[in-house]
Amino acid sequence: MIDLGPWLGDVPAAVVERLTNARRVLAVGHENPDADTLGATLAICRLVERTGASATAVFADPVPPLYDFLPAAARARTDPDPSVDYDLLVASDCGALDRIGSVVDRHPDLFARLPMVVIDHHASNDAAGPLDWIEPASAATCEMVTLLAARLGVPLDADGGAMAAELMAGIVMDTATFAHPNATPRTLAVSAALVEAGAPLSDISRRLYRTKPDVQLRLFGRVLARLESAAGGRIIHSTLLDADLAATGATAPHSEGIIDLLAQSDEAEVAILFKEAGEGTRLSVRTKPGGVDATVLTGTFGGGGHARASGATIAESVDAARPRVLAEAERLVAAVRR
Repeated sequence: MIDLGPWLGDVPAAVVERLTNARRVLAVGHENPDADTLGATLAICRLVERTGASATAVFADPVPPLYDFLPAAARARTDPDPSVDYDLLVASDCGALDRIGSVVDRHPDLFARLPMVVIDHHASNDAAGPLDWIEPASAATCEMVTLLAARLGVPLDADGGAMAAELMAGIVMDTATFAHPNATPRTLAVSAALVEAGAPLSDISRRLYRTKPDVQLRLFGRVLARLESAAGGRIIHSTLLDADLAATGATAPHSEGIIDLLAQSDEAEVAILFKEAGEGTRLSVRTKPGGVDATVLTGTFGGGGHARASGATIAESVDAARPRVLAEAERLVAAVRR
């Protein structure tokens, strides 16, 4: 059996104690949920319920159809259960609390009164409370929650391997099937333990990275046709417009993966996708190892994330945001020497 014992000390005792003592947990992930926040949040619910307590999984936005294969995706709600008197809030994979999204605005009193545990791996997360477990070196929040499960003594093959599948999905997504440099020996050991517990790695990888509906391929084509470069090819960027979604019949979740495709550029140090979001702009950034820190670029515009993958939301149109972002990207790229 895969032994995760060498890493169980990475799990804070305070987090273990608080989760063990909770009876009614509100488990939340970030808005526009992806595989990592989904897997971590759903697994937290399973861990809590193993103690005889209850848990509700909440995301501000509906779960995209891409993740319907996750065993417990259907249990996710967009609002807390009004009949439950929650005693603990667990926020998973939220680089900042505002990433929880509109559900906080809909239930301000509830979120204000609940004690909170934060479990996250974003380098831009500056939470420093006694129950905040932040690990920027972790490839995925699901990697951390896997260790939490082991620390709690919950078998990783719990629920017929369903928990292992959910946790593996988050790791596969955030490592791009182990292609990103964030995959460490601990990541691989955790992943091996999840596969041993029944996680269907190849199927998860296929669903997340090698299966796309035709409308998504058409959407990718429109965005790629709009490809531009700057700084002598060291910056590559494109734009996704609301009109692209309408023209192809795609939805916003279908844009998942476009930025990673742009990041395959051989020459570019920085890949940027500008997404039209109503009157604002959503920014997705990828950078090459040893070069520009993506959090520095997006941090200028109030965003955050990881050194190699980060994002931000800018309260201005794409046409207004693009030149400002590119100017900052060019400044940062100019300092990179290869």
